Amino acid sequence: MANIFRSSNPVLKEKVFAGQIATGSTMTVQGTVNKTGILLLCVVATAAWTWGLAHSEQPEAAFPWMMGGLIGGLITCLVTIFKKEWSPLSAPIYALFEGLVLGGISAIFERSYPGIAVQSVALTFGVLFVLLMAYKTGLIRATRGLVLGIVCATGAIALVYAVNMLMGVFGSGGMSFLYASTPLGIGISIFVVIIAALNLILDFDFIEQGALRGAPKYMEWYAAFGLMVTLIWLYLEIIRLLSKLRDRR
Repeated sequence: MANIFRSSNPVLKEKVFAGQIATGSTMTVQGTVNKTGILLLCVVATAAWTWGLAHSEQPEAAFPWMMGGLIGGLITCLVTIFKKEWSPLSAPIYALFEGLVLGGISAIFERSYPGIAVQSVALTFGVLFVLLMAYKTGLIRATRGLVLGIVCATGAIALVYAVNMLMGVFGSGGMSFLYASTPLGIGISIFVVIIAALNLILDFDFIEQGALRGAPKYMEWYAAFGLMVTLIWLYLEIIRLLSKLRDRR
């Protein structure tokens, strides 16, 4: 079990449950699903705000909200990771902050590629539904080999993104092929989307095993928060992939 119960999502790790002892109600799968739904509503609510600002007569008004959401989201993400028992409060706040960022980013892409935001949302939830069905039917399981492959691939992606960011900070322009609409750039985006999607399988397993272990009730919020991290990453990668494909037309 110890070898299988791992996730490449940095907030969903087996050690999260170390020392977690439930003294009352315990974590359930349905409870986690309900919490995830609440977090999604939080994201949609604030995303609608920056989306509206970006489509107003003064679209630049959305940028301060986006920056605030970016900074606030990072802070609340770290707080939630290190203070899991605060997740019933910090997870919804994180979702609200991330919604500000996603709404603005979606509007920016939408302006250049009409209809892309709806397509990306539909594909994100489509992938979520398909992989959930595949997991529930046993078609895909979080085996040791699958976990190892996804963890390594996710780590490599994170490293490349970090190096690219540092290159941009120091004025070298970064790795242009990551954003190019060339066959290589599209291939890289497809690979990243696949890895982001497969992380959902590991997140499902984390939630199921947490419920079986009788984790404290507040871990439902923490698990929902971890699932949101994966979904947000998947959505951003999908919208970027679709933009590259549009450029190739």
